[in-house]
Amino acid sequence: MFLAADKGDITTIIGGIAPDWGPFGSLGNEARVMVEVVMAIAILLCLGIAIWGAAKQRIGATALRDTFSAEQGKGLIVAGLTGVFIIGSLGTLFTIVYGMAV
Repeated sequence: MFLAADKGDITTIIGGIAPDWGPFGSLGNEARVMVEVVMAIAILLCLGIAIWGAAKQRIGATALRDTFSAEQGKGLIVAGLTGVFIIGSLGTLFTIVYGMAV
C-alpha cells in the first residue's frame, strides 16, 4: 500500500511557503534579529502615525469643525497603513526579486 503523505509534516508545508531571506540568507542570526527589530520598530512607528491620523481626523471633523485637519488625518491614516503593508511584505518582496534575478 502506498501512502502519499507518509513522511511529510506541517513544517514541510510551511517551510515551502515561508520566504528563506533570499539575499540575506548568509547573514548570521544576530544580523537577522537586528533586521527584524528594525522592521518591528518601523511597523510600530507606522501604526502610531495611522492612529495619530485617526485621532486628528476625528477631532478635526467633530470637535473643531476643521476640514483641513480632517483631510490631513485621512492622509496620515493612508500613509501609516501603507507603510505597515510595505514593511510587512519586504521579506517576501526581497525573496521574489532575488529569485527572479537568480
